[in-house]
Amino acid sequence: MGISHAKSIALQRRAQQLLPLGVNSNFRYWGEGITPYVQKAKGGYLWDADGNRYIDYRLAFGPIILGHADPDVNARVHAEIDQGSLFAMTSELEVAVAEKIVAMCPAMEMVRFATSGTEATMHALRIARAYTGREKIIKFEGNYHGFQDYLLFSTYAPSEVYGSRSSPVPIPSSSGLPACLHALVVTLPFNDFEALERTLRRVGHETAAIITEPVQDNCGAIEPLPGFLEFIRQKCDEYGILFILDEVKTGFRIARGGAQEVYNLKPDLATYAKSLANGYPLAAVAGKRDIMNVVGRGVAQGGTFNNNKPGVAAAFVTLEKLQSEPILETIARRGRRLMEGLHGIFEAAGLQASFRGHPAMFSYAFGVEQVTCQREWDASDRDYYLRLVDAAIERGVMPDHDPREPWYLCYAHSESDIDETLNVMADGVRVVRR
Repeated sequence: MGISHAKSIALQRRAQQLLPLGVNSNFRYWGEGITPYVQKAKGGYLWDADGNRYIDYRLAFGPIILGHADPDVNARVHAEIDQGSLFAMTSELEVAVAEKIVAMCPAMEMVRFATSGTEATMHALRIARAYTGREKIIKFEGNYHGFQDYLLFSTYAPSEVYGSRSSPVPIPSSSGLPACLHALVVTLPFNDFEALERTLRRVGHETAAIITEPVQDNCGAIEPLPGFLEFIRQKCDEYGILFILDEVKTGFRIARGGAQEVYNLKPDLATYAKSLANGYPLAAVAGKRDIMNVVGRGVAQGGTFNNNKPGVAAAFVTLEKLQSEPILETIARRGRRLMEGLHGIFEAAGLQASFRGHPAMFSYAFGVEQVTCQREWDASDRDYYLRLVDAAIERGVMPDHDPREPWYLCYAHSESDIDETLNVMADGVRVVRR
């Protein structure tokens, strides 16, 4: 297409002198000469350092639910920060946001704020261990729960290193994780009823919590099989284990009450971030009253920026709009149209594509009929997926440059954006041969 990336390339070289890989998060590095650097974003669009405009389906890995630089959110943030941004005291606005979270999320009764999803899941684990008096944690292969040491296992590694389904091996996803943590983390394939049952017979009475994303959002938006999340709930009750539902990505995105509402779940604890504040830094750990009441009564939880005024103000407006306007219904309608359009394009081209996820955050994989866990997803044609993404980006449509990441939609995406995206993808399929 001939669009210029000269400024992005120059900025990457400059950044690499100061920032490892030239970025501030490993997942923002796409490679030499292809890593994008941003100039601005508004609504459903993003402009890179060279001024190229893209329809943005990354949405900062999902937080932008209303649209970039939403005027109502920004106006409230501006008004609040003019009165101070940080106090080390509690404001009425924090209480109001907590009230909204409890009102929207069916099983939640109390809330503590944090600044990132990583912190929220870290705090949830500490609460679970303190409440149960146990230390082991069960997580599922392909699930990502932030960059904290306790859960950074079997997240991104090739599934062939995970061992057999009957005896999985927890694989560290980074150097620098203490070896002693390996004994505290049990990893299992997602959607495997038998493996979970067998494992609980062995370590159930040593396990503090089972943590899962309701949808494996960082592994191609793999959905739970019918009854799987309910099975986790049942087994947690049976063994006295806490069920932690990681709603950092699904919360306030796939429904007003998140996955709890969609799947009719009652977890013991849940974690939130992303869509909670439309891109401003705020996260939360929430849960049942008797469990959350251990916090401050022997259990430490805190953070200087946990009640930062920009994040709290943004969350108040974001949740208020989600409650009062047909935002999620509109996103779902456009997301379904995009999914159906893409499916038709791939089918007409003779491409086998398996779609998964919810219309507000979906993914697809080539060359496989179905995907129920990371082991199956690893068999998909990720090389073709990436080549097709490259073609889309060169034509002004930007999903993430990682086949594990879903396509996200926001309220600012228009019907004409969907039209343009489908035209671009149809053109890409004609050009990029599998």
